[in-house]
Amino acid sequence: MRRFRSWDDTELAYRTVGSGPPLVCVPGGPGQAVDYLGELGGLSNHRTLIMLDNRGTGSSQVPRDSATYRVDQLVRDLEALRRHLGSDRMDLLGHSASGGICLLYAAQHARRLNRLVLVAPSLRVVGIPSDLGVDEVLARRAHETWYADAVAALHAEAGSPQELERYRRLSAPLLYGRWSSAAQAQTAAEPAQFARTATEGFYADFEPDPGLPERLAACTMPVLLVAGEYDIWPTCASMRELTRLFADARLTVLPETGHFPWVDDPATFVATVQDFLARPPAPPTV
Repeated sequence: MRRFRSWDDTELAYRTVGSGPPLVCVPGGPGQAVDYLGELGGLSNHRTLIMLDNRGTGSSQVPRDSATYRVDQLVRDLEALRRHLGSDRMDLLGHSASGGICLLYAAQHARRLNRLVLVAPSLRVVGIPSDLGVDEVLARRAHETWYADAVAALHAEAGSPQELERYRRLSAPLLYGRWSSAAQAQTAAEPAQFARTATEGFYADFEPDPGLPERLAACTMPVLLVAGEYDIWPTCASMRELTRLFADARLTVLPETGHFPWVDDPATFVATVQDFLARPPAPPTV
């Protein structure tokens, strides 16, 4: 792991893997170490992946001020990483909860981005519900042997951390296109990857900025939105709403995949992202 000091002197860690032009990758969770991204299904064969552990997660230091776990504060760490790397502009990929970090970063630092890739991003920062049409998505999985237990666990209220973990495991098949050995292995590894304080602090006292959609509309960088056909947060319907916020956005729905498309269909995921990253960047937003 490599390390740098962020804006408040918190030491953050990142690893690099692969070869080719750099792509900064930010993990979700929220509060999950970057390990779960792996090598993004082999995207590392085409890009040098710069994989950040957000503060208080993985190998990164716990901050002195817990308020800095909040999604809008993590934008400052991303900008500190860009400066540390010495990059005037960068390609950026965010998954799940970190999609919120990347959306806020794009609005604040648009001229620092060449291209933006959002994979199954959280939409809370822009005020778009993530579950539009979710009943229809769930209905398409009703033939699966695990379906009844998974849906019951999805809607159950846990009375203890142990019960919450049990429900998480039971509902996990809904997050994948196939409940494969790779999906099961990733699910089994997750508990050790989460930092509870970072998870709890991510949206603590956060209120969406009503002016954010207008600022995103002014961004000129190309944006790729990757959705899984079976994803329940965000659904494809919700992702279509996000597409409308950008001047130059492409929505790609990967068939028979869920919240982790590089696990379900690595070849299609890599081809989709690499094809997009090969596009010439737009002139920087002023």
